[in-house]
Formats: sequence, C-alpha cells, structure tokens
Amino acid sequence: MILKRLTDLVLGSALLIVTGPFMLAIGLVIRLSDGPPVFFTQTRPGLHGEPFRCRKFRTMRPPAPGQDMWTTDAERMTKLGRFLRRTSLDELPELCHVLSGRMSLVGPRPLLMEYLPLYNEVHRRRHDVRPGITGLAQINGRRSLTLSQRLDLDVEYVRTRNLRMDLGILVRTLVAPFRPGDVAGQTLDDIDDLGFHSARKAADGDR
Repeated sequence: MILKRLTDLVLGSALLIVTGPFMLAIGLVIRLSDGPPVFFTQTRPGLHGEPFRCRKFRTMRPPAPGQDMWTTDAERMTKLGRFLRRTSLDELPELCHVLSGRMSLVGPRPLLMEYLPLYNEVHRRRHDVRPGITGLAQINGRRSLTLSQRLDLDVEYVRTRNLRMDLGILVRTLVAPFRPGDVAGQTLDDIDDLGFHSARKAADGDR
C-alpha cells in the first residue's frame, strides 16, 4: 500500500505537470464554446464507500426539463465532449484527487452513491481500495462491457493487484482510446444487466 501511494504521488505529480497546459486549454475551449461551468462535479464513493466530490471536465449540456440525465447522454453530449470522452481527457482533473489521496491512478472507477446498497457481497469488495482514474475495465472493452462485467473486473483487480499490474494498466490505458469500445447510441439501460438503474429510478419516484 505504501509503495502504491508513493507511485501515485510521483507519477500523479509528473502527469499533472505535463498535462497542466492541456488542461488549461481544454478548460478555456469548454468555457468559450459551451459556456460555464467548465467542470462536472458529483459526489462519488471512495475508499470504503466514503463520499467525496469527484470532478472532471464537463462533456454534456444540462438536462432539459423532463429529460432523464442518466439516459440522454447521446442527445446532451457536446461535440467537444464527445472527443474528450473518447480520449478520456475529461478525466484529467481527477489527477488532483490522486494527489489528495481520494483516488489512485489505477483502481475501480468511482460509480454512483446510489449503487452502494445494491452491490452483492462480492462486488462490494471494489470499495476495499481507492477508486482509480483507470482500471481493468477501461482496458478490457471500456464502455462496451455490461455493468456486471465491469464489477467483476473491479473485484479481480482488488484480488490480484500489484505494482506490476498497475504499471501495465497505465501503459495499456494510453492506447485504449484508439481501440473500439464505445457503442453508438448505447444508454445506461443497455449495459445495466443488474437492474441498478431501474432501482435508482424507482427510489427517485418514491421521494
């Protein structure tokens, strides 16, 4: 754990220095082309499910009245946002979370707080480690995977993680955006084979 944290600090600092000018440029383009806000901020579960405010570059317009924000990504995605999502450049601000200790460079992606009570005992283990900017799911199919496949890969990472694996995932992440992975027109309902989204909508309806 100490070696992993040291790696996060050293590599995270280097990446932040290298990508800093690109982040400033991306933020400026978002502000000029789509207006504020530049960032999308949302509470996500971190280590042991503890909530933290996760920040990334905004890639979509806010939902219009009556629009479900979880099923209208394709309609609300901006042209710049589509490029940022495909290349994963929208995740760059999360490097600040790595340095603060809220996230790691490699680990399960931070999903929604509403999913916490829906995990089974096995999938709950994904929160035994810090969430990551990239992970096994991101280099093994990315958004073409079903939700259960992603969670299974998260747990596999937790069980078998080591520094060599982390370095391999980081290297493979560099080429992942240039491989097929996203499915055109894909919605959250398409990948949610566990019924999490339906459960979340039902819970929202009860409020």
